[in-house]
Amino acid sequence: MAGETAGSVKVLLASPLRRLAEGAKVVEVEARTVGEALLMACEAHPSLGERLFGDAGLKSDARVFLNKKDIRGLGGLEAAVAAGDEVSIVPLVAGA
Repeated sequence: MAGETAGSVKVLLASPLRRLAEGAKVVEVEARTVGEALLMACEAHPSLGERLFGDAGLKSDARVFLNKKDIRGLGGLEAAVAAGDEVSIVPLVAGA
């Protein structure tokens, strides 16, 4: 939203995604929305972006949570974040 300042947000990576971020468990970014936090993490680790985003946006085989709540019920990628929030990315595992 206009006028809001970005806050420090932790993007938590599930184990299968860490190899795409040089082994990082957490990527700290400055963001105002969940989508912005993900994009900033993907700018820092381009391989992560290739895994999470396609031509139509966020791929359907990834689940994203804001403070342990599914973002689909919080406004999706437009959900606002505040300093100290945690955005978790969990890829769906086929055959599990």
